[in-house]
Amino acid sequence: MLSYSSRPPDPALVGENWKDMWLHRLENQPWNWSDWMRHQHRDDYWKHGSVCEKYSSIKAAVLSIGGWHDGYRNTISHLVENLSAPVKGIVGPWNHKYPHYAGPKPAIGFLQEAKRWWDRWLKDENNGVESDPDYRAYLMDSLAPNRWFDDRPGKWIAEPNWPAANIDNQIWQLGSSGELTQIVKPISVDISSPQNCGATAGEYFPFAFGDELPDDQRVDDNLSTCFTGPTTTEITDIVGAPNVRFNMSCDRAYGQVAVRLCDQRPDGTSALITMGVFNLAHHKSHEKPIPLVEGEVIEIEFTLDQIAYRLPAGHNLLLAISNSYFPTIWPSPEITSLTLLGGSVSIPVRPTAEADEWRFEEPIAAPEWRHEALRPSNYSKDIYNDSGTGETVTEIFSDFGENRDLEHGLISGSWVKERFSVHPDNPLSARCIAEWEQTGGREGQMWRTHCRGEMWSDRTHFFSKATLTAFLNDDQVFNHVFDDKVERNLV
Repeated sequence: MLSYSSRPPDPALVGENWKDMWLHRLENQPWNWSDWMRHQHRDDYWKHGSVCEKYSSIKAAVLSIGGWHDGYRNTISHLVENLSAPVKGIVGPWNHKYPHYAGPKPAIGFLQEAKRWWDRWLKDENNGVESDPDYRAYLMDSLAPNRWFDDRPGKWIAEPNWPAANIDNQIWQLGSSGELTQIVKPISVDISSPQNCGATAGEYFPFAFGDELPDDQRVDDNLSTCFTGPTTTEITDIVGAPNVRFNMSCDRAYGQVAVRLCDQRPDGTSALITMGVFNLAHHKSHEKPIPLVEGEVIEIEFTLDQIAYRLPAGHNLLLAISNSYFPTIWPSPEITSLTLLGGSVSIPVRPTAEADEWRFEEPIAAPEWRHEALRPSNYSKDIYNDSGTGETVTEIFSDFGENRDLEHGLISGSWVKERFSVHPDNPLSARCIAEWEQTGGREGQMWRTHCRGEMWSDRTHFFSKATLTAFLNDDQVFNHVFDDKVERNLV
């Protein structure tokens, strides 16, 4: 956000005062990290912007649309289930983009869907949109994992009502020999994952149409404690949010657990179906977490992310449990060990969809943006082990290119570099570095902003440092350094 909000207004719109306005904006930029990290639990700071605190406050008709590869994948189901106002939900296989051009395909006629909705609820046209199914979702077929898919095979399913009465929960117990079984058995399994577990998670908010999706999960499976189900003999359509329950203890006053549900395919690959994480200090309350009593058995229950995924016959479900998952979640202050004494996973299974149950119109859009490409877009991602430090490193470079608008001549461009590193044996080695550069202007009056942010921690505090620098025609006109530390609070 620091990078996005550092850009100046366009002189063609605001006049000669644009530079003064820009400098005023730069001088008043907040460092949001400082605010966010001072609210490490579910307090009023977060509640005031969370619709789940009081769904009844929403009176307007809501059409909620999202994607299985978007960070907001759970919102659609939650709104459809809880709103009393008119509401419908659509979830596709998409990243964080509008559904008429998002990927992976298929895209849909999003503009037509939106217009139908507005025509009904803003113009009072009787077009029947209120009779559409409550919840339309794309049931994704199993594919060998890849960091990106242009297309994702599957079927559109439609539920007249949500939650759907025809979805049954298939409950699997955790077995003593690493199996998923329907027989309750006593177990005692220690979990102490290396800190670099989580490298194959993929991006939290994929939006660059690049190598951002979850990779083959075998690397992280090997760093986790896994429970494998029997080979399936028929198609299993998983639709909804799996739920896990564990009885476990921790050898420290704090700890965390990450759970992944994977598709073990006959080709040997492991594809992520869905996942979830839980801070053990929250086992009684998200608002008022408490330290764990070392060695005391607690019961926790939480849901994994919503999903619609077809597990074919001949495949196996795998439940992978770890107590680290970097960089999706920050490591605990020191190495912890969990003892798992029992647990189960509940899988929502829908009757097999034989064909598409809904068809959307083909996507349409306004005429393509008329622009001249000055620098092409580019995306790369590299995960490697640093032989010098022993750290596992993820490096991402996303260049969004630079373009000139052919209507009014405005030039705009940006790129970002990210680096996440952690040593498998040292949770305090975790470090994140991000650099963002924005460019723009017109010939003879070009501006540029450069932001660099860094985060790290010790046992008691989180630390951050960020630099914001602005240039006009390569002359530096602004520079500010943000530097802060915040005490860790059961995180």
